[in-house]
Amino acid sequence: MIELNRTCSHRRQIRDVAPRSAGCEECLRLGDPWVHLRVCRTCGHVGCCDASKNRHATKHYRATGHPIVASLEPGDDWMWCYVDLMFLTDGR
Repeated sequence: MIELNRTCSHRRQIRDVAPRSAGCEECLRLGDPWVHLRVCRTCGHVGCCDASKNRHATKHYRATGHPIVASLEPGDDWMWCYVDLMFLTDGR
């Protein structure tokens, strides 16, 4: 169960980053489709969400330890911390 009253211990690692690509970096190379996009708030890597078959955003977290991704979907203003398992708003 995800607790909503906790604070993320990784907020200080959030960086203002530019997405490195217009789509999931790995899916673009593979020619695979994706469902939604996430951007790493440490380095700007763009990966596909866990509803996509390749789950590249989560794979990027596991490979790098970069803890926070943000949704790249229009109108979304949330982030997710993989370590603390919690949503963050852009207002932090």
